[in-house]
Amino acid sequence: MSLKLSARQQAQLAYLQSLPPRFSRIKHTVELMASLKADEATVRALGRQLDEIRANAQALSLGGLAETCGLMSTISRRGGGLQMKVRGLRELMGSLQVNYEGALRAASQPEGADHGGTADGAKPG
Repeated sequence: MSLKLSARQQAQLAYLQSLPPRFSRIKHTVELMASLKADEATVRALGRQLDEIRANAQALSLGGLAETCGLMSTISRRGGGLQMKVRGLRELMGSLQVNYEGALRAASQPEGADHGGTADGAKPG
């Protein structure tokens, strides 16, 4: 028996599979910022890239991913100390990875499949 994904899930899956190289570039830019090798243009490019991911994720109903990218974009543009930005971006990068894995898992499973539990994994009571 083959399980079919909805059109929305197929679009989400296709988009999610294109993100790992972008995450790698984001991580690299954050590390450049930490080592004081990133110029202002590089940091602005990071903000634009995060905004683009946020907009696309929002359009595909990937709320957690969109929210995390929005927060990262805001931090990258804020004034204040560079080390504060780097710390915030590193922490949110971990959150972005968790949200990505959750979105990938949700997009890979058919919507109508009943797995005997609720969305958070608890048994219905």
